[in-house]
Amino acid sequence: MDGISDVAVGVKRGSDELSMYSSPNFGMTDGSSSCSESKKLKVGEALPSRVLHIRKLPNEASETEIIALGLPFGKVTNILTLKGKNQAFLEMGTEDAAITMVNYYTTVNPHIRNVPVFIQYSNHKELKTDAGNQRTQAMLQAVSAVQSGGSPASDVQEILATASSPVLRIIIDNMYYPVTLDVLQQIFSKFGTVMKIITFTKNNQFQALLQFSEPVNAQQAKLALDGQNIYNACCTLRIDFSKLVNLNVKYNNDKSRDYTRPELPAGDGQPTMDAAVAVALSKDNSLLGKIPALNPLSAAAVAAAAAGRVALAGQTASSGVLLVSNLNEEMVTPQSLFTLFGVYGDVQRVKILYNKKDSALIQMSDANQAQLAMSHLNGQKMYGKIIRATLSKHQTVALPRDGLDDQGLTKDYANSPLHRFKKPGSKNFQNIFPPSATLHLSNIPQDVTEDDLRLLFSNGGGTVKAFKFFQDRKMALIQMSTVEESVQGLIDLHNYNMGCNQHLRVSFSKSTI
Repeated sequence: MDGISDVAVGVKRGSDELSMYSSPNFGMTDGSSSCSESKKLKVGEALPSRVLHIRKLPNEASETEIIALGLPFGKVTNILTLKGKNQAFLEMGTEDAAITMVNYYTTVNPHIRNVPVFIQYSNHKELKTDAGNQRTQAMLQAVSAVQSGGSPASDVQEILATASSPVLRIIIDNMYYPVTLDVLQQIFSKFGTVMKIITFTKNNQFQALLQFSEPVNAQQAKLALDGQNIYNACCTLRIDFSKLVNLNVKYNNDKSRDYTRPELPAGDGQPTMDAAVAVALSKDNSLLGKIPALNPLSAAAVAAAAAGRVALAGQTASSGVLLVSNLNEEMVTPQSLFTLFGVYGDVQRVKILYNKKDSALIQMSDANQAQLAMSHLNGQKMYGKIIRATLSKHQTVALPRDGLDDQGLTKDYANSPLHRFKKPGSKNFQNIFPPSATLHLSNIPQDVTEDDLRLLFSNGGGTVKAFKFFQDRKMALIQMSTVEESVQGLIDLHNYNMGCNQHLRVSFSKSTI
């Protein structure tokens, strides 16, 4: 393994030093075991490492595009590209970040320049840095500065010289499906606070100007999203920095929006986007209903996938049933799975497998809801275990035969009053976010205090880090110390009876306190 220890970051050395990678089994073992051993070794058996091995890269793939694959999951600390072999090694800041990245890309195939690439753990525990390769190091420093939200070091300023504006110019290529202002907001808000958006058509191309609150957010979004597809194999984002530093938005409608000034008129007799969405969703013959890729939950799934900078490979999947495994069988119940997966769709049935109680089948209303739930919850911690979520070959979850006692392992929720997405035009469609440490609380009784809610959420063993009431005190944000604690709080306390038959509503928030 000495050959890797002194390989320069981003530099391809002589063929002798890289001969270990010539083995046809390199994709399995990183060349660390004999051919006979590697034939026996399966990809899934590789031990987690913060160094990831990426294969089948397109010839023209840049280091920036490779780094962008890891950007949403944590700090990227090193990169080694093997240009002649279409491979690379990417070193994440922590092993946890690498595990989250591998878990996510296990279910949603990563793409670079419309080419699927393959990611697995490397047997190397770190990549040694050659300080002489200043360009790669400067790029990594730029990424680090962008991720931390701090000011880039002076030697990185040149790289980011053109990135001083908080405004991005976005062009959509291959626009086979319409891209709405709200979809853009969902995608780009992962990288910071979106203040304003203006959309327009120029030279027969759909374009947008999007303003973040800070230039550093625009830098991160461009680095991560430029060249990525919103929908699978189409609607490609082309992103540049605008010469403008501030957008002047006059109207809030489906063409423009100032999120800092909700009081702006719609203008030109156009309805606001919220009303337009409500009208479209209430009609069976609307475009949103006819095109599967554009129904509301699907659009949210697409936005979630695009915010992870990958094409939504499973968009055309036909199964609405998920297989969830690695559950804590001592703690998990059908109700807890209904509550958690119900954040991303209307759960119809849940079956914990009788002979394998760490696994369950969950039937969502449709395949798009299943895709959305899978992309958000695969790799998350629930009751202390990292759960795995994949699409099942089953089309439905069967109920037990009449008179058969299955110990309460199967539940039918088809008529549950707790479905979040049953009502057309519901605001829940616009508030679908990944699990986060911050929870949004609503339907809070007037006599309930901050101390009451802090106590309620700490009773489950979690630590409340921050709390903030909205102005009307019917809603609030509460921040737990970890995402796992937040997940637990949502499972335990969504629909909790606060007295006088008022039930607390809990969902994940994109905000921080």
